[in-house]
Amino acid sequence: MTAEFMPVYLALFFGLSYSLKLLWISIFKQKSTDLQLPKGNMGWPLVGETLAFLKPHKSNSISNFIQEHCSRYGKVFKSHLFGTPTIVSCDLELNIFILQNEERNKVSSIGFGVHDILGKLSMMLISGELHKKLRSVAISFINVSKSSHEFLHYVEKLSVSLIGSWKEEKRILFFKEAKEFTLYLMLKNLLNMEPEDPLAVRIFEDFLTFMKGFVSLPLYIPGTAYAKAIKARTRISSTLMEVIKERKKIGAGQVNGDFLDEILTKECLNDEERVSVLLDLLLAGYETTSGLMALVVYFLAQAPFALQQLKEEHQTIRKRKKDGEALNWEDYKEMEFTSYVINEALRCGNLVKFVHRKAVKDVEFKGYLIPAGWQVLPIFSATHLDPTLHHNPFEFNPQRWTDPATSKKVTPFGGGLRHCPGTELGKLETAFFLHHFVHNFRWKAKEEDYPMSCPYMEFKGGLELELELVQKNKG
Repeated sequence: MTAEFMPVYLALFFGLSYSLKLLWISIFKQKSTDLQLPKGNMGWPLVGETLAFLKPHKSNSISNFIQEHCSRYGKVFKSHLFGTPTIVSCDLELNIFILQNEERNKVSSIGFGVHDILGKLSMMLISGELHKKLRSVAISFINVSKSSHEFLHYVEKLSVSLIGSWKEEKRILFFKEAKEFTLYLMLKNLLNMEPEDPLAVRIFEDFLTFMKGFVSLPLYIPGTAYAKAIKARTRISSTLMEVIKERKKIGAGQVNGDFLDEILTKECLNDEERVSVLLDLLLAGYETTSGLMALVVYFLAQAPFALQQLKEEHQTIRKRKKDGEALNWEDYKEMEFTSYVINEALRCGNLVKFVHRKAVKDVEFKGYLIPAGWQVLPIFSATHLDPTLHHNPFEFNPQRWTDPATSKKVTPFGGGLRHCPGTELGKLETAFFLHHFVHNFRWKAKEEDYPMSCPYMEFKGGLELELELVQKNKG
């Protein structure tokens, strides 16, 4: 939501809701008593506490909203967010319970206002047999990509090309560069589309607009980030549909050998479902992987000991590779400390702050009652930075991942049926990039530039890096 529209929102919400406030409060107080809900505050009618919940804050910190509510009401509390009564969970055990119980029909996926942005067939929203069908298609793409020498070679080739383009640069806006890198990587693998293709440029520009309104107050008012995001998604979907129709004219399975050729041969899918799968994969591969790359680079700039250990690991790999020999899956599996760095960046940086779920029926857990029909928000950042779960939780310390128990306390990509299927692929792309980046550059980030939760992850200044080319020893 842009600042210029804030007064309009406030006037609209408060003007319409003032006369209903006492009635609203009395209704929810009574329901709270009857159902033994967690303590909390329902906020204003209609808007509830959404504006305060969405207020930007450092993503490697707990927001004032969460901090204050946990201090006042405990780790589980009630609120009214995104237009519906909500249970907010900052409790690890309850979060895992919520993520794991969709398959037991206790909770379902939900996204108030997100339906219009993602589309009705998005894997983030659908359920049942349709979800299984589309997810299996996406997983097949990811599994093939991991074992594809051509794809792994292209990841490395694009990494080397991007890093090479920086050798004459003193400063770069890393986050935008990472976004271009990850989107063009996905476009190549999905649609055999090169970065210089005009369609690729158009899709990238629309994705920038799309993400700005991806998680925002769901009111379709012209000029807002939400309205712009819906229009951007429509344009992206139309572009993908154009590509599908053009490919059909040429003949599927005989032209490019990419993922689109493969899904065009699947008669179980219609074109609308194909567009949705492509859009979901583009979104996941673009946003989460670019955010992960940016977080890793940001935290390493402040952790010289971790950076040195990372360099040593990659130097060991380079020494046993022949000149010009490409990285492969076996090399990636040997990057143990690199995996610690990536996991720690996800824990500290909180790429995904929360997810939406909905109680299908009344759920009792740990003395709390979650009423059927209520929204449930597991807050990942709260558990990732919980001092009762992690020693010095605000410290970037990859060594903590030598303890296997750490992985059970961190849920950066959700869990259960909707655990992000591309997690490993995103980590691989980041590791391959780091292999060449740490070998070629030293870098510094501006002190005032840090990751922000808006609630999507963003960098205030685009993560501007000051680069210094590493002088390599001859002979």
